[in-house]
Amino acid sequence: MKPLKIFCDVKLSSDDQLEFLKQSVSPHEILLPENPAASVLSPGVFDPKFKQADIAFGQPGLESILSSENLKWIQLTSASFTRYDTEEFRKTASEKNLKITNSSTVYAEPCAEHVFAFMLADSIRLPFSLKTRITSSSQNWADLRKSNRLLRNQTVLILGFGAIALHLIDLLKPFSMNIIGMRRNPKGKETVPIITKKDLPQTLGKADHVINILPDNEESTQFFDEKMFSYFKQDSVFYNIGRGTTVNQEALYRVLKSGKLRGAWLDVTDPEPLPPGHPLFDLENCYITPHTAGGFSEEKESLIRHFLKNLERYVQEKDLLDRVL
Repeated sequence: MKPLKIFCDVKLSSDDQLEFLKQSVSPHEILLPENPAASVLSPGVFDPKFKQADIAFGQPGLESILSSENLKWIQLTSASFTRYDTEEFRKTASEKNLKITNSSTVYAEPCAEHVFAFMLADSIRLPFSLKTRITSSSQNWADLRKSNRLLRNQTVLILGFGAIALHLIDLLKPFSMNIIGMRRNPKGKETVPIITKKDLPQTLGKADHVINILPDNEESTQFFDEKMFSYFKQDSVFYNIGRGTTVNQEALYRVLKSGKLRGAWLDVTDPEPLPPGHPLFDLENCYITPHTAGGFSEEKESLIRHFLKNLERYVQEKDLLDRVL
């Protein structure tokens, strides 16, 4: 195989990372844009060098992809595929025989740990306890202790059964929880019971924890609306580390305000970030992190190493990791 040209619009953290990437792909060549993508979630801008690329590593814009005649494989630096999940793009990818992979393997572990931390913090009412100053052995102290809940034997429903869900299941195993997954097309090899959308109303009525990892697409937009929240079990907890667009924020506010939900833990919102003064900020049972679930100190290095593993497989004509198209 002749040396490949690899267009990389990843905004790396240091020159050492760039040098490592260049040396590791040798004899293949790295093409760098004038303006790298601002983040792993931002689309890159059009760059003339892209037309030379056989491979793209990063977040190439649709304009760049559609105008390319040489491109054979795109490795996305995100776990999501939302920007490209359109009928037009799928048609183009099929016509161009494009391989598309993402980096879900890189982000599965930190996202799973993030929602696991949410669950533990909620179970012991950590935010409230940290800011509360009460006298030991007082009635308020006794009430706070009594409000803590063990995860053991509780029921958790995970919507969006991919790599994050699998990591989370491993983290939850020591707690003997009743774990249920929901996916559009069950494969029959899952390690936990799997339901489909038609079973949701009944299952939501039993779940103590509802974890939303749904991707952003036409079917999932505003998935959690007033009607869906009406099926929730009293005093259950809702978590969203999927996409903010899957939740109707006003409906979530109302169900939290009513007291039906014990709480909501959100790493994503719609819009993102929420504007100052949004009513969700005023609720004591709503906790929001700024889309940091996938972040970790070795993030860029892990993205590079994941790409290099796939590059080796690509050259050897093996099945690619995290392939979505």
